[in-house]
Amino acid sequence: MFDIFGFYKFEKIKSLKKNKSFLQNYLFKKNIRGTIILAPEGVNATISGKTIDLKITINKIKKIFGFKKFDSENFSKSKFQPFHRAKVKIKKEIVPMGLYINSKKKNKNNYLEPLKWNNLIKNKDTFILDARKPFEYEVGTFKKSVNPHVSNFREFPKYLNKLNKKKSIAMFCTGGIRCEKASVFLKKKGFKNVYQLKGGILNYLKNVKKKESLWVGECFVFDNRVTLTKDLVKGTYDLCRGCNEPISQYDQKSQKFEKDVSCPTCYDTVSEEKKSRSRERSKQIKLSKQRGIPNIYLPQSVEDHVEGFNKRKNL
Repeated sequence: MFDIFGFYKFEKIKSLKKNKSFLQNYLFKKNIRGTIILAPEGVNATISGKTIDLKITINKIKKIFGFKKFDSENFSKSKFQPFHRAKVKIKKEIVPMGLYINSKKKNKNNYLEPLKWNNLIKNKDTFILDARKPFEYEVGTFKKSVNPHVSNFREFPKYLNKLNKKKSIAMFCTGGIRCEKASVFLKKKGFKNVYQLKGGILNYLKNVKKKESLWVGECFVFDNRVTLTKDLVKGTYDLCRGCNEPISQYDQKSQKFEKDVSCPTCYDTVSEEKKSRSRERSKQIKLSKQRGIPNIYLPQSVEDHVEGFNKRKNL
């Protein structure tokens, strides 16, 4: 069994290159996998490993950056290691929106615990905003929520500018970090009643009983579990390696679905050449697993696939 720990912290940090090098080596030594993003404004990460190793690593990260605690954190478990490798990246922002957060000026009064969140979104006058990408929204969301249908988070401010300032706005995302930035943006634009789900969807699913839950469907996560159920265990979706979209059990029964090759969404657009390459890659992976040897065709993680998709689309 593996523990998965997701967290973020908005706090000015320095020595990014030095810390990147140290953390990359440290994760390798502790057999911790996942992704850590470093930026001048803070840290955003999801990492996984055995309980003791993960706990030591979390404490080490806090010590390196002088964090007493993270802004948000969530735990879940998996029967398998959901990441293939460990990556530490340096970026301009931990969430790309062209908006930098001053940790000292953050308004924490707009955080809502899960049960208070339920009360807010039950109000018919509340505008419920799903701040995630369209494919995440399609997998699962809160009842009556609206998705802006922007694939690039940098386009999000254009959508936010169109919202009604008189409405109470309830925002949510997977772990809370995207809402942090969106909330700061709206406050600067004069919005008064802006609220966000504390800890995001994962914290909600962990703390709300099924009979009280207003969540519908599963929750997409950026690792090889693909989706999680309300019990925070691996869901029913797979990831199409042809188009990088989550694929439901229903679509997996389609004649156009071929594991690691195509699905009904991309079958008619993916070239035969790419399909052949994908089949050969899948074949090599299976052979390596049978022989118990390392494989240069190691399948990409969900995050790798989505990131590659975004780069190809210039998102």
